[in-house]
Amino acid sequence: MARTVLCRKYKAELPGLATPPFPGPKGEAIFNEVSQQAWGEWMTHQTTLINEMRLNMMDLTARTYLAEQRDKYFDGEEFDSAQGYIPETE
Repeated sequence: MARTVLCRKYKAELPGLATPPFPGPKGEAIFNEVSQQAWGEWMTHQTTLINEMRLNMMDLTARTYLAEQRDKYFDGEEFDSAQGYIPETE
């Protein structure tokens, strides 16, 4: 049976991640509080932010910015989107 978590983004019991996405307290919190669905959606949004805003992941400022946006995304707060980005339609 799949492990479930009370997803902090969707406020519902949903399948959780198989392992923490990264080490440390933040990774454990995401493992315990974020669903697979919400994490996958965040990863897509994060990739869009990195590409459209041309973030350099070697830069501590960019990594800090993404961590702040990730917390806002999962907490249901206002988060940034890439300006001018238009998703592809199928």
